[in-house]
Amino acid sequence: MGSKEKIIEALNRNRADELAAIIQYMLHHYTAEGLESPAVIEIFKGTAIDEMKHAEALGERINYLGGIPTKQPTEIKTGGDLKKMIADDLAGENKAIADYKANVKLAADEGDPATRLLLEKILSDEEGHADTWETTLEIQK
Repeated sequence: MGSKEKIIEALNRNRADELAAIIQYMLHHYTAEGLESPAVIEIFKGTAIDEMKHAEALGERINYLGGIPTKQPTEIKTGGDLKKMIADDLAGENKAIADYKANVKLAADEGDPATRLLLEKILSDEEGHADTWETTLEIQK
């Protein structure tokens, strides 16, 4: 497998995770209940929009590299109370952080600085999301 194909495959894995995150966050936005939920509902919605931007940017890069952007999301976690939803979202963000770090290294190793910069920007956003959920979970205790 050539370097471009490795990068396209990695970006499609990231895109599939982003598509799942969009659906998961929107489901949480629609279904969250409880006294604490109004503020958290807005965080779910805003984060879903961030993830949409990530999926779009990844799709554009995949297309530029000659690949076909995936339309298939990975696993979507549903159900539970507000605390479980936030915990599920935090777990997803932590997975994304690890995956993006690995793919930043892949892009650098494969000599693709444009992809590396894109992934570093998305990584920074994901770290911000994780921080938000960690803080929100502390408030929920």
